[in-house]
Amino acid sequence: MTDDTKKPFNLNMHTARLLMREPFFAALSRRIDKIASTAIPTAGVRVNPDSAQFELLYNPEFFEQLDDDHKQGILMHEFYHLIFEHVTGRKPADGLKRIDNIAMDLAINCHISNRLPSESNPGPSMGGEPMQACIPGEGMFKDLPPYKSYEWYEWYLEALKKMRDEQNEDGDGEGSGDPFGDMDSLDSHEGFGESDGTTQEIASERLKDAVKKAAEEAEKARNWGTVSSSMRQDILDRIQTKIDWRKVLRYFVKTSQRADKRSTPRRLNKRYPRMHPGKRVRRQAKIAISIDQSGSVDDQMLAAFFSELNKLAEIAEFTVVPFDTVVAEDKVYTWKKGQSKKTERVLTGGTCFNAPTKYVNERDFDGHIVLTDLMAPKPVASRCQRMWMTTANYAARPYFSTNERIIAIDS
Repeated sequence: MTDDTKKPFNLNMHTARLLMREPFFAALSRRIDKIASTAIPTAGVRVNPDSAQFELLYNPEFFEQLDDDHKQGILMHEFYHLIFEHVTGRKPADGLKRIDNIAMDLAINCHISNRLPSESNPGPSMGGEPMQACIPGEGMFKDLPPYKSYEWYEWYLEALKKMRDEQNEDGDGEGSGDPFGDMDSLDSHEGFGESDGTTQEIASERLKDAVKKAAEEAEKARNWGTVSSSMRQDILDRIQTKIDWRKVLRYFVKTSQRADKRSTPRRLNKRYPRMHPGKRVRRQAKIAISIDQSGSVDDQMLAAFFSELNKLAEIAEFTVVPFDTVVAEDKVYTWKKGQSKKTERVLTGGTCFNAPTKYVNERDFDGHIVLTDLMAPKPVASRCQRMWMTTANYAARPYFSTNERIIAIDS
């Protein structure tokens, strides 16, 4: 095949091979549209304003010049922009766009520096100069600390402002002191933070779902590739959602057949308004909370469980059922609304979900929430609505399959 008939580089055909050793990014890549475009110098991610879908744009001519490591690194770089919501995040203040872009890149690149064009391994020529990524500890950023967590974005931003201000003080007073003015960006940040409110909200929800599913695949396979432990935790933290306990309680009330009916003079009986007081129907879900206290639930997880229960106690009363292979019936108690309690361990054995299920089935409960690491066989059926609550790592890979709801909490 001659150069004249050579087909342009198609990233879709190469992504699986490029990300073969990166299960998390491979899973995320499958959920992102990839579009070839010569209108963009290198690559970039954006929100399609019509569909509210995220898209990865890439220049096939640019990608053809890269070796496989650099192709892989730039793909991962773009996906990190999505993961950390740079596209849908806040728009930088006037005069700070270039610095904000560099700070975002520094916070990402310190984790993938060996996959990116650098001083020691430059990329193809751009504007007559070899392409180099912004990497902490290298080049003009040699004094910035590398290998920090993503939380260092704000630190990098302040450091860059300081570098600019110091350069301006040494300049001629006519604005010639911008140390970043001639830098070519590794990728395009066009449109970051500029989506309208509705588009941004829809796109953010779709992206969070895509990242969550990719993380679940990586957790299930117990293989995140080269994603560092700190970055993995950052990703898991970002996909956590706070539990809306009021919504959980409404769910149990809605699915319950019980209703607490009390006579009250406040509402007249519509059929006999002068003869009988009205009856106000007040639904109060009677909830059992089974806490797994087996040896596999460590103190940190148990503390996370009690932290959530203290939040629930702000709005409701519930029954606490401690268990391991059996229910500690002498330790079952009612947690009153408004009470605050410290973490308490009363058992340390194995795990059997049949024990708390049978205990709850034999009593008059509307709902059953099991706080556990899910590391035991599937239990018998529950007579009332049941849901499970665990940390994100365990929610991604439960020991048994179930159609019942599993809620992930912060550990």
